[in-house]
Amino acid sequence: MSQTDSLKNQLLIAMPSLQDPNFSRTVTYICEHGDHGAMGIVINRPTELRLVDVLQHMQIDGGVGGAAEQIVYLGGPVEEERGFVLHTHTDPWDSTLPVDENISITTSRDILEAMARGDGPQRTLVALGYAGWGAGQLEREMQDNAWLSGPTDQAILFELPADQRWEAAARLLGVDVNLLSSEAGHA
Repeated sequence: MSQTDSLKNQLLIAMPSLQDPNFSRTVTYICEHGDHGAMGIVINRPTELRLVDVLQHMQIDGGVGGAAEQIVYLGGPVEEERGFVLHTHTDPWDSTLPVDENISITTSRDILEAMARGDGPQRTLVALGYAGWGAGQLEREMQDNAWLSGPTDQAILFELPADQRWEAAARLLGVDVNLLSSEAGHA
């Protein structure tokens, strides 16, 4: 797979016909995509948890104030007990994967400790679990019209209310998902 074919740093938008309950009406930020498969974080499935709940569970002191009330998202159906922090790029933490020059994903405890102190990255999205695809699986699903892919927009990732992200991501492509048929077909 060439770098130009990669969906890394793209938003993956579920088509209305996608009925899988894990991905129906979701937007997934693709963090990694290559010959080995793909990995991403669903950015529009809020849970009942807040960052303060995660900090307390991990016995991390702090986390009072606005940041502590940050919503935790269900990032996907794989390893739902594992935490991921999507964030604007800052100095690397213990376990950080830069996705592009602006956005990274971190899985280490030190970023949560910094967030609890108020020293974390300026823009963050905390998720439990991730979405994963085996080699060639995402490409097949794209050919089957299960997904649209489009550019990343930090406002969609970090600011827009979760219930507006699916339609907003499609609008970046000039698509109104509400006008698309949920019936799949091939010409």
